[in-house]
Amino acid sequence: MRTLYHHPLCPFSRLVRIVLAEKKLDFEPQIEKTWERRPEFLALNPAGVLPVLVEEDGAALADATAIVEYLEETSRETPLLPAEPLARAEVRRLVAWFGQKFHAEVTDHLVGEKVFKRLESGRNEPDSRRIRAGFGNIHRHLDYLGTLTERHGYLAGGAFTLADIAAAAQISAVDYLGDVPWDQHAPAKDWYARVKSRPSFRVLLADHLPGLPPPRHYANPDF
Repeated sequence: MRTLYHHPLCPFSRLVRIVLAEKKLDFEPQIEKTWERRPEFLALNPAGVLPVLVEEDGAALADATAIVEYLEETSRETPLLPAEPLARAEVRRLVAWFGQKFHAEVTDHLVGEKVFKRLESGRNEPDSRRIRAGFGNIHRHLDYLGTLTERHGYLAGGAFTLADIAAAAQISAVDYLGDVPWDQHAPAKDWYARVKSRPSFRVLLADHLPGLPPPRHYANPDF
């Protein structure tokens, strides 16, 4: 069976986990503590970052975008990219938007400071300036997300695509900490309720980190 090296709160790992579930591909999840710099893991991905997918034949794939593009090309179950070239380009633009811009401006400021900084360095004091910046930035991103979904229903059109998964992967990691101001962003909340009601999302809603439980609404598809 294929193995996915991941961390429950790594948004890029979450992206791959949702895609695997959408495509009904079995895998063995393996939590990897990248800060331990295990030689065996570095042999799979010298960059030392998650996620890494190891296929049954031993082939190792790294980088979340490369992995999900590979899964899209090799599994016909539940296509997650549209057929039209322009629509595919828009999906890829939004995958990059959330994987790069949202992550840099929101997820890394909140999840990075509150969780991974402590895990990686043992430091318990997050940078309050970065956290304030993350809380400030998230409103602009949720407004943009709401504009896209009010126009189309989903981020890149009328169908669920990799764009929605990329956004939900980042937002769900922040939501695990209870840091998403849903009450101020109704269109984004309506979209997220539709996304997290999908069966593929159950793999995330079951996450529970020792000593860091999610808020009560986290696992409730209807909030």
